[in-house]
Parts: sequence; C-alpha cells; structure tokens
Amino acid sequence: MAVGYRRVRFGTVTSPAASPGLSVRTTEIGVDDPLLSMLPRDEAVTWLRRDEGLVGWGVAAEIRPKGNTRFSDADKWWTETVARAEIHDDVNEPGSGLVCFGSFAFADDPGDSVLTVPQVVVGRRAGRTWLTLVGDATYDPVEGAAEAPGDVVFSDGAMDGERWMAVVAEAVRRITAGALGKVVLARDLVATAASRIDVRWPLTRLASSYPMCWTFHVDGLFGATPEMLVRRERGLVTSRVLAGTIRRTGDDARDLALAATLARSSKDHEEHEYAVRSVADALEPHCSSMIVPETPFVLHLPNVMHLASDVAGVVHDAHTVSSLQLAASLHPSAAVGGTPTSRAVALISEIEGMDRGRYAGPVGWMDTTGDGEWGIALRSAEISGNTVRLFAGCGIVADSDPEAELAESQAKLVPVRDSLTTG
Repeated sequence: MAVGYRRVRFGTVTSPAASPGLSVRTTEIGVDDPLLSMLPRDEAVTWLRRDEGLVGWGVAAEIRPKGNTRFSDADKWWTETVARAEIHDDVNEPGSGLVCFGSFAFADDPGDSVLTVPQVVVGRRAGRTWLTLVGDATYDPVEGAAEAPGDVVFSDGAMDGERWMAVVAEAVRRITAGALGKVVLARDLVATAASRIDVRWPLTRLASSYPMCWTFHVDGLFGATPEMLVRRERGLVTSRVLAGTIRRTGDDARDLALAATLARSSKDHEEHEYAVRSVADALEPHCSSMIVPETPFVLHLPNVMHLASDVAGVVHDAHTVSSLQLAASLHPSAAVGGTPTSRAVALISEIEGMDRGRYAGPVGWMDTTGDGEWGIALRSAEISGNTVRLFAGCGIVADSDPEAELAESQAKLVPVRDSLTTG
C-alpha cells in the first residue's frame, strides 16, 4: 500500500536557545514508493539521486543567515541545535536522525541563505527506508498528485542574448589583458505560468530525465545538479568537479565524436584545470591525503557533456570540521566563480548585471555528525507563485567565443525549461 505523509505544524523554532531542544525519532519503515511521491505540496525539501537520498517537509527550526558570515553562523546554529536535541535513531545511516537542509547565497552581499530542519524526513539508502519525526509531527497519506503548469511563457531575464554576448566579449577582453584567468558568467530566463506552480511537477521530471544528477529543492530553489561540491562521510571527503562543456546533438555517433573533441580541447582543459586546482587547494588543509586526477573524464548528460574529475581525500579533522565548513572553504570554486577568485567575483558583480541570489551557491544537507552532501546549485531555478527564474552559467577563458557561450548557456537551461512543460 502506498504511504504518504503530510506536514503537521507544531511551531517554528528560529533559535535553539529560545525553546526546549528538539525531540527526534528515526525508525525504519517498509516502504518502497518513490520518495518524490510522498511529498506534499508545501514546505518540501529534496535531495535525491536515483530515488535514494532524502525528502522532507514542514519547519521544526530554521535560521536565515546573511552576509559574509552566513556559513559560520549557520554551522554554529546547527551545532547548538544538535547539542540541545534528544535523538533516538534506530537506523544509524548517514542522513538518519536529525538532519538539516540548506541553500546558501553565491555572493556575500546580500547573502540571503537558509538552513532548515524539517518536521518530517523520509530517507532511503542501499535498500533501507526510514522515517524521522521531530516533536509531535505525525504522518498521513498525501492527497493529490502534482499538476502540470498551465500556459507557461518564457521571457528574457536581466538581459537578452545579444547583450549577454557583449558581456562575454568584455570578460574575454579583461582576461586577455591579463586581469584574470577565468570568470564564470550567468544568465537568467523567466517562466510565467497562468497559476501557481507546484514544484513537485518539475522535480519529478528532473529526477526522471537526469538520473545522474542530484535533484534538489530547498526554500524555493530547485534543480538537478551534476556537480558535487563536497561530500563528507565517515572521514572520507569527495568532490566532483565539472568544467569544460560541449552541447549534445542527439545523434549518438556525432556525440561520440564531440566527446573526443571535448577531451582534446585545450580551451576546455584550461578551464577544467583551474577548477580542479581551486578545489584541491581548498581541501588540502583539511586532508591527511588526497587523490587529484591528472586527466579528466567525459561525463555524458542528456543535454551536454562535461569534462569531469573526482577529487578525494581523507579528512584529518573530521570531528572538528563539518561538511558545511568544507563547503564554505570551497565556495566559490573556479567552476562557479573563476580565478583568481577575488578578481573574478568582483568582475561578476561589475558586469553581470543581476543578483544571482542562491544560484551557484552550495545546496544540500547535513546530519548530526557533520556528514553531509553539498552540491552546487547549477541547472537551477527559483520558484515563487506562478513565476520561475531559471539560471545557467558558462566558464569564460581567453579563447571563449561569445556565440558559442550563448549556445552553451541555452543548452544548460534545457533541463529546468523542459521540466516546466507538459511535452
């Protein structure tokens, strides 16, 4: 029998010091329904890949940190929340017991972010499914599946394609002049529907169409990211780095030839090397040993192909540095900002012409041990009522061509754009 759950309010705790500690109970349940089918419409959070991961809803506690201390403020709040909680965990898997979900702004200013503790969480890992309830939350069957958005119309965001190509050309000029090595520029697209959009619709389509990606939703930010900023699990830390992209054609033979072209491209290898080095340099102070691949592989996704590298290490301070702290040390990597970081981020602020919000910032979850997974909010969108703002970004280096970068950005908008349609 299908089992679903609905949110039950028992109050929102915004500071652990303002109320008694949270009471948490995790038990294994015999449910094999798709995790997304259990979500109610409101206050849902999601982190899934191939129907494993976590879904949740309701708000038991949360913090909305701002500015350049957003990561440290959130991590401190989580440590205090865990210390005050009474936790009974019969599962003892990463993601069981008390967990939080977070989404963090790309830039320090204004830097609006969120870390939230759901009232109800359903997790799945290696064939085991569990239920976590906080306080007096209960569960009941969900009524009503997600409905497709109606009459979706797309329009330009901060700038149209011509203006964005001019910005790319300016970035190339700055790079050629020696100001920096790489800058990642984003563009946005706005989708407007006839009525309020149910986020479960695009989430379900993204999870089905992009099973190699992590499908996420936290506080209105949703998408499917192929890039794992950092995973920390029982002392092992890993990061999947993507940089260097080519668009797929849909013809298998042609795409294999394009993959070979990507693997030989000096321009894309230069972009990728910047990204890998920035991740390795950020992780090295926390690791007793590391593996940094010398040569990337080609990651095939339905819409694009990327050069990819998996960086791994053993954390020597696992008891003192959380996965969120590791994510903070990595952000912004060269894959989402550029290099040198400070110059690239300054140029983004100067010429990009929009507030990225939480696009390209860390998004993911963390448990009481500090283990967790934080992806980069790429191929993402912000949903509000009947409006969705879609984002895509491209790494610009000295050899970048504005028309080719525009085509790449359009390819990267495809996942979320298609998820909002009914075709």
